[in-house]
Amino acid sequence: MAFGIFMHRADSVYDDKPAERYQFPRQYLSRASQFVGDWIIYLEPTKVPRSRGYFAVAKVEAIVPDPAVPSRYLALIEPGSYLEFPNPVPFSGPAGVIEKGVLNAQGRNSGRAQSAVRPISPQDFNAILSLGLDDDTPLLPRIGSEPVATVLDEPRSRIARLSSRIVRDRVFRKLVLRAYDERCAVTGLKLINGGGRAEVEAAHIRPVEFNGPDDVRNGIALSGTVHWMFDRGLISLQDDLEIMISRQANDVSSIRALINTTGRARLPAKAHQHPHPLFLQWHRENCFKA
Repeated sequence: MAFGIFMHRADSVYDDKPAERYQFPRQYLSRASQFVGDWIIYLEPTKVPRSRGYFAVAKVEAIVPDPAVPSRYLALIEPGSYLEFPNPVPFSGPAGVIEKGVLNAQGRNSGRAQSAVRPISPQDFNAILSLGLDDDTPLLPRIGSEPVATVLDEPRSRIARLSSRIVRDRVFRKLVLRAYDERCAVTGLKLINGGGRAEVEAAHIRPVEFNGPDDVRNGIALSGTVHWMFDRGLISLQDDLEIMISRQANDVSSIRALINTTGRARLPAKAHQHPHPLFLQWHRENCFKA
């Protein structure tokens, strides 16, 4: 059992794609190698404005030399293992740092806190995972879904849950609906039923069965009918979020009437939650019926 921390920032000079790979220099090779076959937590440095802190978990499948940069290596992420936290965990809170392993004998932050690749104790891993994934006010599960326990004591018990499609769907739904303010990106409608449940659904742009990650950038909030059309390739999105309608649709005028007046998908307020162009490209090339 070897858990780790991978420090990542969106404007890094390293060629990271957190759901797919993590690039690092040779000096971290021996340290990163111990995480192969096990799980790491992504951490955004505190120096990043409005840092998310610990923001995702993923499993390292392999480490290989970077074919493009001889002095660097790639930690390849196991497909389908990446999962963002619905509750990003700050590096430090009112009670101090949650990652106790970065403290020295005097209880102060040591140089370990600056290491971009570092091991983390099972206790610290479990504490961060607990805060990142648990929620006292979760969104309601889909009708027919079995209830999911949110209190787990051991890291391995939590890891078993990370592989559960029910758990991952629940977390992904929460991430996407929060990002889109529970509003359909295509129609612009925000419909809430009498029980307080949002009508909108969380759609994967690149489906899970085709190695689409549970990454908010691979998600979009859609109403039920629009979700059905999106999955069947009757609509898609350009990189500029213009909504495309397939020529194979049998009622184009009715579909066009569903689209909001801008003709473009409505985006989350935060730029790092916008759909990634590569996922949109995959959908156009593999799902959309042009």
